[in-house]
Amino acid sequence: MTTTTLCYIENDDKFLMLHRVKKQDDMNEGKWIGVGGHVESQETPEECLVREVKEETGLTLTSYKFRGLVTFINSECESELMCVFTADEYTGELIECDEGELCWVDKAMVPNLPAWEGDQVFLDLLLSGEKRFFSVKLQYEGDRLVEKKIHLY
Repeated sequence: MTTTTLCYIENDDKFLMLHRVKKQDDMNEGKWIGVGGHVESQETPEECLVREVKEETGLTLTSYKFRGLVTFINSECESELMCVFTADEYTGELIECDEGELCWVDKAMVPNLPAWEGDQVFLDLLLSGEKRFFSVKLQYEGDRLVEKKIHLY
């Protein structure tokens, strides 16, 4: 199982979103997602989070919170355990990202962006103000979400 991180950086009631339009052979092509990536060997999810955000955005996180876990299951690819974070403080200036276009999007508009069907499950939790830690299981058949389970702690 692959471990990844995903972060929604907040500023002025907006999330920093990444529109995946640049990378070749991108399974997320055309979709809007938060920023993050794969946890490397001997790296904690928090270390990965800070590294990936810096690499993709140029920002250095100074305040972030571990919000939940998402387990993706798909018979067509390796399972993934994604650590979801939000961040509300950072230093630095945005840079150009080689994976897509970075854009500050009003939180009210985020659910309307093209994204994976399952992303809406955990985005709903984040956008609703839910404070509890969550664990979400999302099972796909190809691109279609066929099962979802949500646990709040």
